[in-house]
Amino acid sequence: MQGVQLDLISEDRLSSMTSMEKIRMILDGVQRGNIIVLERGLTPDEETTLIEITMTEIVQDEFTGIEIESYPYKPKTINWLGKIMGKPNMESRLTVIGPANQIVTIKKDKDFISAIVSSGPFKKRVNSTIKKG
Repeated sequence: MQGVQLDLISEDRLSSMTSMEKIRMILDGVQRGNIIVLERGLTPDEETTLIEITMTEIVQDEFTGIEIESYPYKPKTINWLGKIMGKPNMESRLTVIGPANQIVTIKKDKDFISAIVSSGPFKKRVNSTIKKG
């Protein structure tokens, strides 16, 4: 059977994992050609680590990298300590991650992500091999 596999990962499953477990699960899935959709997105530090590790695992003609898009972070209710310290409490949101040669984001705004997904590599890529949204 030919097609694209979507792995939809719940917030409950993600909350029971360490950052490195999340990153390894995502990279393993994407390297198999799957599109990963996270109900609750990664933290900015987790996204940075994911991109750094991805860069070390790129292999010409085998794994070209990832395409990652998230809804923009939105402020979460700030507790009293956050107000005193002046630190915004940001809440991550839905994130879509896939192989760079199979997914292209065509539109994104504050509450909508539209992408083209191919079951095989795109013949021509306009975007770079790794894009952080």
